Amino acid sequence: MIQRQQTLWLLLSVISGILGYVLPFYTGTRVAAEKVMAASLNAGSTFFLLVVNGIAVLLGMIAIFLYRDRKAQFRLCLAAAFTSALVILLFFVETRRFGSGSVSLSAIFTFAMLLGYILAARGVRKDEKLIKSLDKLR
Repeated sequence: MIQRQQTLWLLLSVISGILGYVLPFYTGTRVAAEKVMAASLNAGSTFFLLVVNGIAVLLGMIAIFLYRDRKAQFRLCLAAAFTSALVILLFFVETRRFGSGSVSLSAIFTFAMLLGYILAARGVRKDEKLIKSLDKLR
């Protein structure tokens, strides 16, 4: 299971998604009740981000253990990639609520989550093609 390349990509994506809850994506200032406050945006900042990022992490965790069913693993990787792209979109929508600020360096983990899911799906597809080509030789 661990020796497969896509499992490592899925593990990277899951860890990156979990780090999204701890590390900020965006830091800046917000105006709330006529007060200017320093704030940071992470995956746990809003309920919708919390749920969508949680779904992306959960899909990755399930896909790790579906190594025997490559078709289901491929579908889950694609669904998780779509969900993590939605997380990135939601992060950029939420940054509009800030008065000023900048994207944090730890935002790289959010993009690594999407990249990991895409590379895992590519690895699963390569495995499926390899198995089909081996079946033709029999």
